[in-house]
Amino acid sequence: MIAPTVFSISMSWSDWLSMWLQYLMLSLLSIGGAVSTLPDMHRYLVDQQRWLTDAQFNASVAIAQAAPGPNVLFIALMGWNVGVNAGSMWTGLFGMIVAMTGILLPSTTLTYVAARWGHENRDLLSVRSFKLGMAPIVIGLLLATGWIMAASHNSPSKDWPLWALTAACTLVVWRTRLHLLWLLAIGAVLGGTGLV
Repeated sequence: MIAPTVFSISMSWSDWLSMWLQYLMLSLLSIGGAVSTLPDMHRYLVDQQRWLTDAQFNASVAIAQAAPGPNVLFIALMGWNVGVNAGSMWTGLFGMIVAMTGILLPSTTLTYVAARWGHENRDLLSVRSFKLGMAPIVIGLLLATGWIMAASHNSPSKDWPLWALTAACTLVVWRTRLHLLWLLAIGAVLGGTGLV
């Protein structure tokens, strides 16, 4: 966790509720991911409420982006810092819970309800049309991601095992019903042994 600077604030239950409501609102605005709402988080936590310093805010983002795992972890670090500034490590844990439930609850609930509705109404023309329309977009994004990841492996003499594995996996996915987790496991073994 981030070691906070000597900085003390006083927070009431209404302040915690205000922070939670702020993150609830930001959750529904974070279309490009939670990082897209960073300017408003900074405005609220640093400029308006003065619960965090600029250094704490920037360190929360930098550490979470450098750490493995989901990039939404910077919100947990911000909640942690607010809580530690307000009292102790236990208050920091409470701050993490407030921030994370606030940012995750609305978007998760909306996703669950929409997916469930779409599944229950999968026979409607509008739902089928939406799925059919999204398929090329998803395939295009996957191809673009694969292309970007493959761009660093452009030496055929050196990287031929990677290209061969990619071609083999493509054929297996196209022609069989083998579960993708088996292919991931095989790729992990081949990568772990240094074969690719």
